[in-house]
Amino acid sequence: MNSINIKTNARDSLKIMKLTREQSEEIKDQQSQRNSTKRVTAHELEKILYEAMPALDHGFVRVIDYMGDDTSIVQSARVSYGKGTKKVSTDSGLIKYLMRHWHSTPFEMCEIKYHVKLPIFIARQWIRHRTANVNEYSARYSILDKEFYLPSTENLAAQSASNRQGRGDVIEGEQAKEVLELLKNDAERTYDNYEMMLNQRFDGSTIDENKKGLARELARMNLTLNTYTQWYWKTDLLNLMNFLRLRADSHAQYEIRVYADIMLDTVKRWVPITYDAFMDYRVGGTEVSAKGKKIIQKLIKGENVNVEKSGLSKREWNELMTAFDIKDQII
Repeated sequence: MNSINIKTNARDSLKIMKLTREQSEEIKDQQSQRNSTKRVTAHELEKILYEAMPALDHGFVRVIDYMGDDTSIVQSARVSYGKGTKKVSTDSGLIKYLMRHWHSTPFEMCEIKYHVKLPIFIARQWIRHRTANVNEYSARYSILDKEFYLPSTENLAAQSASNRQGRGDVIEGEQAKEVLELLKNDAERTYDNYEMMLNQRFDGSTIDENKKGLARELARMNLTLNTYTQWYWKTDLLNLMNFLRLRADSHAQYEIRVYADIMLDTVKRWVPITYDAFMDYRVGGTEVSAKGKKIIQKLIKGENVNVEKSGLSKREWNELMTAFDIKDQII
């Protein structure tokens, strides 16, 4: 199978993504199409439409289609026709108001469709967001590619001692080599067994003409979770922002965060005014409870407050103090 290597600086390190020649030709054909339309288009997003943006070692994100832009949100909110004579600054003010007060329905009027290639274990985490339309590559119908995710050494970390679903210090030296070797060997061995059970190689050739292959829907159960899958994922802008607020956060797992960061950039290209409001109010902003609000008000007035009389747990207290960068109050 002929392939083309595409190099890119994806987040922290140089990654290499392989596209088959057929995939590359399909993308070129899609990007060469020119269609006239009366619908609104996002110029910056059009520049990367269909482009495979590398993620991790073998994955990618592609924008396949979209509907609407910032003006679509404004029109929906005003229930008006066309762009009218409103200024961009006025549109910006309305979108900020919608975002600030979380009047969410107008954001549902914009939709976007992605083609994503990702490891199965990340797909299973991703699919927990149940507010999208998904069509995944069928391993009942086709043979999965012989591609596996192997973390780079700087992302090979021990279990966190304080967070049950987080990472701790980076594993180094011989232990890191052992772990990577285990991951690589297990993935390759199970894929070899997958081919053996199918009696068919991933390139389509038959292994033994005298044997029948196991059904694909059964043989696939043997594959490791770092095997790559693909899907089309379509959602509206509101639910995309909910997804990105969680998955582009620094506390999210690194591997899914790589994809979320790429998608966040597509939102910036697609709806720049909404992106700015989203980053300001939803990502960069802080939600405070009624008790937390009273504590901050007292601190502003110069009154003494402490965790014992606050009504907050130690964890809530520290989260509040960290959010407002009040380091001397963190316990």
